[in-house]
Amino acid sequence: MRVRDSLCLMALFMMTLGGAFVNAQDQPKKIEHTAAAQTSAASGHEMFMSYCASCHGKNATGDGPAASALKITPADLTMLAKENGGKYPNNKVTSILSGQTDLAAHGNKEIPVWGVVFWSMSGRHAGEVQQRVANLNRYIESLQVK
Repeated sequence: MRVRDSLCLMALFMMTLGGAFVNAQDQPKKIEHTAAAQTSAASGHEMFMSYCASCHGKNATGDGPAASALKITPADLTMLAKENGGKYPNNKVTSILSGQTDLAAHGNKEIPVWGVVFWSMSGRHAGEVQQRVANLNRYIESLQVK
């Protein structure tokens, strides 16, 4: 599968932050599927805002603009450490982001497995994929409730 096809396939599940819903009163909210934008592998914040905030919200609390249109409510990512006895589950989040762990909400028709997108986006350079996953993971860790 070509890189462009892989990106389009996975990004089919993404929506843009602006104008992604049909706001008519009598119509249910609808997610507009668009391609994932290229971001800097060095910026966890930029990746989060581009790839995660539409569902998890700008503050990672699960209240993004697409949240109400999803069948599975996005997780409050700020509570991961608190829900894990005060320790941030670094390995688990890495596994989820890279697509190594099956998670009902990730990898279905609503939420992409980012490892596949990152792999295509990086031109199949494993080091860049690892950098993306690590920097996005560090950013999510920085958002944890104390």
